[in-house]
Amino acid sequence: MKTASSYIIPADFPDPDIIRVDDVYYMVSTTMHFMPGCVILRSYNLVDWEHASYVYDELEATPAETLCDNRGAYGKGMWAACLRYHNQKFHVSFSAKDTRRTYLFTSEKIEGPWHRSEIKGFYHDMSILFDDDGRVYCVSGNTDIVLTEFEADLSGPKENECRKIIIRDEKENMTLGYEGSHIYKINGKYYIFLIHIPKGKMRTEACYVADKIEGPYTGGDVLCSDLANWNSGTAQGGIVQAENKSWYSIVFQDHGALGRIPVLMPVKFIDNHPVFGDGGSAPKEVSVPDNRPDYKYKPLYSDDFTNPAWQWNHIPNKNLFAISKDRYTLRTDKICRNVVQASNTLTQRTFTEKCSGSVSVDFSKLNDGDIAGLCALEGEYGFIGIARENGRCKLIAAEHKIPYTPWTMDVFDDDLPVIQNEMEISGTTLRLKAVFCLEHEKENVRFSYYDAESEHYVDFGEPVKLRYTLDQFTGVRFALFCYSTKKTGGEAGFENFSMSLG
Repeated sequence: MKTASSYIIPADFPDPDIIRVDDVYYMVSTTMHFMPGCVILRSYNLVDWEHASYVYDELEATPAETLCDNRGAYGKGMWAACLRYHNQKFHVSFSAKDTRRTYLFTSEKIEGPWHRSEIKGFYHDMSILFDDDGRVYCVSGNTDIVLTEFEADLSGPKENECRKIIIRDEKENMTLGYEGSHIYKINGKYYIFLIHIPKGKMRTEACYVADKIEGPYTGGDVLCSDLANWNSGTAQGGIVQAENKSWYSIVFQDHGALGRIPVLMPVKFIDNHPVFGDGGSAPKEVSVPDNRPDYKYKPLYSDDFTNPAWQWNHIPNKNLFAISKDRYTLRTDKICRNVVQASNTLTQRTFTEKCSGSVSVDFSKLNDGDIAGLCALEGEYGFIGIARENGRCKLIAAEHKIPYTPWTMDVFDDDLPVIQNEMEISGTTLRLKAVFCLEHEKENVRFSYYDAESEHYVDFGEPVKLRYTLDQFTGVRFALFCYSTKKTGGEAGFENFSMSLG
């Protein structure tokens, strides 16, 4: 058995769904507007994970998903996917809020190639069950949880199928009604796991059980538990059975600006009802069987620009960049007001509560009005970068605070960043650094530049306060960017990125 922290991945991997195929576990997670998208991780013990696949390179080349509209698909794109293995094929399905379509990707191998199709209709937080009799069902919805029978090929609902509400939350008593469905058939009974936020409580896991797929379902809350004093519930995710017949669940916890991070805990079935963790509380540690104890996992973060740890912010224009292991070069082709409108921004998740990243920026080919640099990317972002004006370059530190509540969705950012600090610089390259502290109630990023004369990094500007907001709905990321405010065609190069933990 392997014993480890229940915080299995200290990074933004929300909405987990998990399966086991032979001795291998696979977990899918939400990637929103980042490309390539719909990440799948692999493990042999549920604790250590590595990248296995992206399901697609790009979802839909719309004006929003390409950022051509300067608004983007922030907080949209793919989320809360369902992962299944049936008839020797992997199935991944999800609905995208911006396109209002439901997608199905299938593959014989987890690495792909993935075949794309669509499921007729729109199914919020969907979960699919391949029943023993060959019939296929979908559970989805918010507040009202709906059962839909699909055609066997998953092309859509069966002809004349009526979507039936099988579970209903009490709207007047909820901050967030039931959603995040996960359906399973275990020992002949149907289990539906959900999350909601009752008024006055944190995110809470619920479970309903029935003898028949159509119900009636009985149940209620099974887990309302904080972890590490974040005052944030551990909930929403899948369950999986290990080879030794033990059950485990991976849910997530809101962890401030770091994002929504996965939490592993055991599940026991007592009188056909699930008991999570330590008698209904999230544990600090968990013990699991290790199917391949000598296996060496590849990290989920990387200095190599070609590593799958890196994703673009929205669909990139492949004609405007060049990429190798240690250099990323991009050219602008539109006018922007800020970094969230910039195309071809290359990003990577922050990892652990304390991490840092540094990169050398080649600004020799910037045009007047261009800005290029290193950003702590989220709704309330900060960055350090080089701006060119009137033929001269200056180092700037800037930030942006949203003008609406942190719970606001379906908005776009057209504000100019607020410059905190600036100074004129010479030369053509400069190394920049971002140091993150993402501990509870201390969430901030501190920017600095490397001073060749003193051979030390020098802090530049005040630390930028960070927080998780729903306009982008993701944890803060390292982001390498370049955008034009006056004339297109400027170019920036980024070399030798280096990430450190702790």
